Amino acid sequence: MSLPSDHSAAGSRAVGPITALIVDDDVRVARNHRELVNSLPGFEVLATVHTAAEALEAVRQHRPELLLLDLFLPDGTGLAVLEKLRSSVWLREVGIVDVVLITALRDVEQVRHAMAMGALHYFIKPFPLRQLRDHLERYAAARKRMDAMSTVTQKDVETLFGMMRPAASRSMPKGLTPATVERVAEALRSAQEDVSAVEVSDRTGIARVTARRYLEHLCAEGRAELTLRYGQAGRPEHRYRWVP
Repeated sequence: MSLPSDHSAAGSRAVGPITALIVDDDVRVARNHRELVNSLPGFEVLATVHTAAEALEAVRQHRPELLLLDLFLPDGTGLAVLEKLRSSVWLREVGIVDVVLITALRDVEQVRHAMAMGALHYFIKPFPLRQLRDHLERYAAARKRMDAMSTVTQKDVETLFGMMRPAASRSMPKGLTPATVERVAEALRSAQEDVSAVEVSDRTGIARVTARRYLEHLCAEGRAELTLRYGQAGRPEHRYRWVP
């Protein structure tokens, strides 16, 4: 994940959607990925291209922040594109572009190469689109948290890297499970406005106290936000909403 080049002030990135470029030689797959990314609040696809040469030209022209990059392209490989983007010449010209690789290739050397080149993730086709959606939502949450920082502690770094890992691989509070985290997350995503733990309990079928624990976990991850609604009397109501 790219860090702001100037650490002297927080929030150095201009406020706006995370801009993305889709690169895939399969027109249907490219269209599906474009539709998914554009459906996520806080993202905007700038272009969809189908070759390595088009990918490099589109990066130079549009300066996207995120690249969804297929490995098999008619005129080259995604890894070759990634290597060029990580070269000193390209870094000076366009800056750091975060890259998610998407491929049917299962060769471990390719995975090692991708990691060495700083790819955010490596998706092996076929995969459920919900996995890509989940990754992009966590990426956006981590970006939002990082943009609010000027300096970091070791705990901040561990939190940021932890936010980027899939739920199944992250250390979770005792008694919480990845599957139920995603059930609660989906209930928040689909809500048209902020909701209470009681409403989430009704939507998911889990107990209110349990729902609140999962909601607090999502807030700690930066994927949800808590607001307090004050009524006529008594304690304020806790309301939760999905972070776009």
